[in-house]
Amino acid sequence: QVQLVESGGGLVQAGGSLRLSCAASGRTFSRYAMGWFRQAPGKEREFVAGISWTGGSTYYADSVKGRFTISGDNAKNTVYLQMDSLKPEDTAVYYCAADRRGSGSVTVPNEYDYWGQGTQVTVSS
Repeated sequence: QVQLVESGGGLVQAGGSLRLSCAASGRTFSRYAMGWFRQAPGKEREFVAGISWTGGSTYYADSVKGRFTISGDNAKNTVYLQMDSLKPEDTAVYYCAADRRGSGSVTVPNEYDYWGQGTQVTVSS
């Protein structure tokens, strides 16, 4: 079992930055690929970024490429999402997720095994 807790969300003006954290506890976390997803009101949950369990490979949705950076610290059991140049359309609840079998490139939410409770990110124009 893996427990995930996100933090770092908040209200920021367009062009600003936020860093989200996802703290994990439980067994063999370091062997899990991790992903960040987001869900805006009335929309489906969508893939934002993913990272392999080695940290050697990262993947991004086209909408955030060049603005967001995913990273991990296995010693701290924590995954981060650095979000720069934020836009109002980035407003959503952000979730981290763990995948026992994937590489971090999986974009389908149902393929992930564990989820955090989410953290709200609001970008004002």
